[in-house]
Amino acid sequence: MKNYLFFLILLSSTVCGQRYTKAEIALITSGETNSALPIYQTSDSLQHQVLLSKSRDAKPKNRNTKLLIERMKKSLLSTQGGVGIAAPQVGINRNIIWVQRFDKEGQPLNYFINPKITWRSQALSLGPEGDLSIAAFRDQFYRSQAVQVEYFDTAGKKYTEILEGFTAIILQHEIDHLSGMLITEKIKDQSAKIFDEIELYKERLD
Repeated sequence: MKNYLFFLILLSSTVCGQRYTKAEIALITSGETNSALPIYQTSDSLQHQVLLSKSRDAKPKNRNTKLLIERMKKSLLSTQGGVGIAAPQVGINRNIIWVQRFDKEGQPLNYFINPKITWRSQALSLGPEGDLSIAAFRDQFYRSQAVQVEYFDTAGKKYTEILEGFTAIILQHEIDHLSGMLITEKIKDQSAKIFDEIELYKERLD
């Protein structure tokens, strides 16, 4: 019986996320709670360590999750041209991101709680990427042209979507943040690989 209860507790923690620590709550609720949270930078050694740390799932319905999401959005909107942000970039190692949806009308911002990529296309795109947490760094990166992602909203509803194009690239970049992968490290890993160029075809209509 005790083992069964332990299993249920462990399963609940895995599915629903773990409680926020006192330190996390203090940061999420710091200052004016309707304002943006500062964006962490790799130039600060302590902030850099947070950016390199692996994130944990969040409880979708938790009030601190909702507040963190709101403040992350304000942080993203405070930047010039930012198209995505991850919770580690505001000092909270939780699996939450914001992505600008260039695949939707009006190009709205969309948050993703506990996002998981369940499929990636083998066909890749190559394009420039920068990072809100890394000053004066930009390079060319290979990313899957399409991905399937599962995620939750603040009501606890689960979604499954296929994202393509630039939106898919942004999502992959932000999810890398959740595993502590920065583009300064990703470029090193990428340089050790070989990529074959392939031709794509479309039907001629004339």
